[in-house]
Amino acid sequence: MISTQVSDAPIKVMVIEDNKPMQLVLSHHLNTKFKVTIFSDGFEAMAYLHEGNVVDIIISDLNTPRMNGYELLDQLRSSGFFSSIPIIVLSGEESTDTRIKCLEAGADDYLVKPFNPRELLARINAILRRTGKISTI
Repeated sequence: MISTQVSDAPIKVMVIEDNKPMQLVLSHHLNTKFKVTIFSDGFEAMAYLHEGNVVDIIISDLNTPRMNGYELLDQLRSSGFFSSIPIIVLSGEESTDTRIKCLEAGADDYLVKPFNPRELLARINAILRRTGKISTI
């Protein structure tokens, strides 16, 4: 099975993560397949989107300063412009209640840290296939 992009434009992934070592891990694994932009908090990420920058998928930590993952989900899902951007939440919180709360708030997926980077890539690709951003040959 080979995944290919539907258009020639690179897939743009926004990462929201305040932990520098985790930023490096995510950048290392995602930059091989996607164009990655990293922000330390949801406030910076929302400012980037409001400047007219378009992303194909967002990967966000749940606990970030200034605007946490819950607030980010609320902002994105209540926006007419950004409500359809897929979001994967990454978090060290393993509780079922937290997972359910995120999914009910509009997250498309939830992955607990530490995680296998190959699993994250598989989840990203699954969402991008469903949204028509990539096709499977």
